[in-house]
Amino acid sequence: MSTTMPKAADIERKWYIIDAAGKPLGRVAAKAAELLRGKHKPVFAPHADCGDHVVIINCSKAILTGKKLEQKFYRRHTGWIGSLKEVRYDKLMSEHPEQAMTLAVKGMVPDTTIGRQALTRLRTYAGAEHLHAAQNPQTYSL
Repeated sequence: MSTTMPKAADIERKWYIIDAAGKPLGRVAAKAAELLRGKHKPVFAPHADCGDHVVIINCSKAILTGKKLEQKFYRRHTGWIGSLKEVRYDKLMSEHPEQAMTLAVKGMVPDTTIGRQALTRLRTYAGAEHLHAAQNPQTYSL
């Protein structure tokens, strides 16, 4: 039995578009993370970056189930003492829904150089318009 070792020249990157309207934020982010890593491909190898490009539209229409809008916070620390910044998700989803989707996907890819490289292929948009029609993205249904 042999192990698949994909070369950089052998990897074909496709473009996928995911419509997040009416879908849970976490489910859309999980599927986007899978596509970005390339885990859906038969040539997947954990040491190689073989993922695709993902465009997520209608991030403002994604839903959070339960009481997450009122109870969930996005927290970050500036590095200074006592400088914990937090934003509730109802404010984050109303003002920057594409950032909320990016943060969800970022939490689902590994915190390695491969994960950071995969995040460069993620594009999020609050509305239905996007700038990547020339790449002929395929619609990906969840």
